[in-house]
Amino acid sequence: MNHKLILATLCCLPLIGHAEEAEKEQSLITASAELGMLYKTGNTKSADIKTGFDFKYEKDLWRSTVALDLLVKKTEKEDENGDEHFDTTDQKWTFDSKTNYTLDTNSKNYVYGAVSYEDNRFSGFDNQSSVSAGWGREWFKNEKASFFADIGPGYKRDVTAATEDMDSETKSAFIIQAQALYLRKINEHVEFKQTLSAKYAPKSGENSKYKAETSITTKLIETLALKFAFIIDHNTKVDDGVENTDTQTALTLVYSF
Repeated sequence: MNHKLILATLCCLPLIGHAEEAEKEQSLITASAELGMLYKTGNTKSADIKTGFDFKYEKDLWRSTVALDLLVKKTEKEDENGDEHFDTTDQKWTFDSKTNYTLDTNSKNYVYGAVSYEDNRFSGFDNQSSVSAGWGREWFKNEKASFFADIGPGYKRDVTAATEDMDSETKSAFIIQAQALYLRKINEHVEFKQTLSAKYAPKSGENSKYKAETSITTKLIETLALKFAFIIDHNTKVDDGVENTDTQTALTLVYSF
């Protein structure tokens, strides 16, 4: 009887191994989606929608991330005939992708490649895009916190929005791009995240772009969290009548899968 039990156990081992391997393979990719909505009535009516998707892939020495974000704001306005209708007063979507390759298993240094694209209807630009590659380092990491930073050369392309007095222009520039990421677990349910990005154009008169995002995420249940984020976008060269700095405050629900 004991021999039969041992034989049955040995026969099941490959199945258990395959199951564990499949579970491990599935964990290589993690993703999350966030959604926030605000509808206001009264003296003014407006509707805001913010949504985003994040994907992360990690295997061996490779780490890749992709982030998509969309913000739409519609405000009720009155036209010349006295009719009220909703107009889009803000619309922005961004795409960011980055891949890191750690130089070896015992090294904290890595090389990276990054691509970004932003379409912001009310920023004075039709779109802004950039590519860069360089060197980075995992400066420290423990159970509660981690800090990554990297720097490298790149290329930026800005397409300005057309106005009544000026046609759209395409402006390209060499940039030096620096990025930093700080993560800290305040407790088992709350995480703090700070990102900084600088796309510096060294040539005089060219536009440099800076971005900072601070967020706190609170886990509600295993797969659902509440996220508060504050974002600052700054362009050094913009058209007259356009602000150099945009800020965004958002409260969204985040679903991880």
